[in-house]
Amino acid sequence: MTTLVVGATGATGRLLVDRLLARGETVRALVRKSPDSPDLPEELRARDGLTLVQGTVLDLPEAELQGLVRGCDAVASCLGHNLSFGGVFGPPWRLVARSLERLCEVVTTVGAPTRVVLMSSTGVRNPDLSETISLAQHLVLAALRVVIQPHPDNERAARHLCSRIGQDHPVIDWCTVRPDGLVDTDELCDYVLHESPTRSAIFDAGKVARLQVADLMSRLVTDDALWAEWRGRMPVVYDAATG
Repeated sequence: MTTLVVGATGATGRLLVDRLLARGETVRALVRKSPDSPDLPEELRARDGLTLVQGTVLDLPEAELQGLVRGCDAVASCLGHNLSFGGVFGPPWRLVARSLERLCEVVTTVGAPTRVVLMSSTGVRNPDLSETISLAQHLVLAALRVVIQPHPDNERAARHLCSRIGQDHPVIDWCTVRPDGLVDTDELCDYVLHESPTRSAIFDAGKVARLQVADLMSRLVTDDALWAEWRGRMPVVYDAATG
């Protein structure tokens, strides 16, 4: 299988590239810097099965983006905002949602069946389910929608897949992965999936390693049985010790 990874230079995206290559998959990765840049992460160095393309989903010409998508069996988005003042409050506005929307348009134009896997967050509720939260958490999330970018951006992206793409799209199947409390670790430990959060994303957040999220996303791309279980759904992923 061939997978297009966007957000490949991010902390989770580069791990996803590494996991896919370790599974023997072919990967096309969008990177902001030149493929020859000495600053690229180790996971994105020249390797068999890996093609690096410089640019972003929002900046590439239509024909070039269609060519990048054409021949891919899956598209995985690990896009997110840098946790800095500029990344949280400044442009690019609605980076995750706008990129996902354009990718879905291009996939539809290309017309080949494609799995779309989106990395979101556990604070994003599934619009298709009646996921209840406390009043306190509701108020905090409402404030976040007004003050900072990442949360409403992730919500809009998830709604696009649930509402605009839906369950019966002619070429797109999708899954939105919702990790909780991202941390870094060098060892891949067990993780668990739930239909909905089992803890408060604000007041009782669990933990999950970026490596675990990358492994899950790589399995969704390559494992037909796992995909059949979670397609069109929004699994929450926790480290097994906290979930």
